[in-house]
Amino acid sequence: MDIENTSELRLLIECARGGSLTAASREMGITPAAASAMLKKLEARLGVRLAERSTRALRLTAAGERLRDYAQRALELLDEGVALVSEGGDAAGGKGRDGTALRGRIRVSASSDLTRRIVLPLLDGFLDRHPGVELQLSVGDALQDVVRDEVDLALRYGELADSRLVARKLHDGRRLLVASPDYLKRHGWPAHPSDLAQHECIRFKIGDRLEREWRFWRRDALQAPALDVPVQGRRSADDGGIAHQWALEGRGLTYKSELDVRDTLASGALVEVLPEWVGRTMPLHALMPSQRFLPQRLKALVDHLAQALRH
Repeated sequence: MDIENTSELRLLIECARGGSLTAASREMGITPAAASAMLKKLEARLGVRLAERSTRALRLTAAGERLRDYAQRALELLDEGVALVSEGGDAAGGKGRDGTALRGRIRVSASSDLTRRIVLPLLDGFLDRHPGVELQLSVGDALQDVVRDEVDLALRYGELADSRLVARKLHDGRRLLVASPDYLKRHGWPAHPSDLAQHECIRFKIGDRLEREWRFWRRDALQAPALDVPVQGRRSADDGGIAHQWALEGRGLTYKSELDVRDTLASGALVEVLPEWVGRTMPLHALMPSQRFLPQRLKALVDHLAQALRH
């Protein structure tokens, strides 16, 4: 094994965090000279440069960044294991005798509307049950690179094809056509998807692609060919929450995941339009970067979300 002790791993993490050997040595309680010697020794043993140094700063190389990512996960797993053992934890359940054995940080990425309307209270409930867990939440509809951006868990809609990721389906649903009662009172109800050409449609921009058509199936004939309908409108957004708000304000019809609009449909603030038709499938997945190094706290959170979303 080329790593002699966990101090070398912690040094690499602190170098990345502080941006200098001085900052790293301060956090570890050693001298800058000792930190420099430890890093040089590790580089010599691995046969690769891990950091680029200047008089005032330090920046990890690509190899250093890669090793830092694995070091972070490895040390988090080790810390969790020590906590489970020292507190009499149950490795299968992830709980100590006082129910707080799960420890460490979980970095979660999720879309804005899903987070605010569905996921946020579920995350809060999990944190209430596990005071030793720290949550770092990134909210937005722009797709993040789970591996590159060091996200532990990403919640994403749609079918997935990234073989680097572990995916667990949390919810199976479809997109629905919805609008506010006020909009429908002013503009009338479409009788068929083709009538959307005469309506103001609030569309999504995903990456650099703006939706130009919406796809529908008859609810009683899901195996039949789909109907693709051109749509247009003066409003589009790359944030699902904004599209949802515009629909609530009566600005137009929108085509949203049924999970996102569950609460506003239940309250009557939005109504389903053309209920005999349904849109594209929109499964919700929990994405994790690798089958290796999945800490118990992450597995427990995914189980918590899956159980809650089943209901």
